Amino acid sequence: MSKNILIISASPRRKGNSDYLSDEFMRGANEAGHKTEKIFFHNKKINYCLGCGACYATHKCVQKDDMEEILDKMVAADILVFATPVYFYTMDAQLKTLIDRTVPRYTQLKGKAYLIATLADQGEKSMAGTLAAFQGYIDCLDNVEWTNTIIGYGAWDKGDIIGNPAVEEAYKAGKNV
Repeated sequence: MSKNILIISASPRRKGNSDYLSDEFMRGANEAGHKTEKIFFHNKKINYCLGCGACYATHKCVQKDDMEEILDKMVAADILVFATPVYFYTMDAQLKTLIDRTVPRYTQLKGKAYLIATLADQGEKSMAGTLAAFQGYIDCLDNVEWTNTIIGYGAWDKGDIIGNPAVEEAYKAGKNV
């Protein structure tokens, strides 16, 4: 059965390492016959959450930016894929901003979630902050299951991910959703 997959690439660099892995996930998913869409965060205008609380009653944010459109797509998706580089041992600010802005409709999110991350460090310890932050987000979502994490260790400069085992892992994960 074909699934609706939304990939959110929070990389600040087009074709950066985490963005490249998200493309490989999408390639595998497309070959398996799924409907995919990728949102490249850098091309969107998404403001920081104001913490005003207006969305608690209205389920809409008072800000007028691209987040409402993205939330519509997130709610419609069967599978959510979040791709981020890891900076200072946690997800980048772009992904954290997007996560914070899901508050108006976070109870409507459903399905499976994948985390794709790249970092320069080689050690698993260096992923602890990212994994804890993502787990915290998933714990707040009633109907979303964290399915898989794909990590590209040792990728600092653009293109370092090429040849990394995470490339094949991302492709296979997309193919097998």
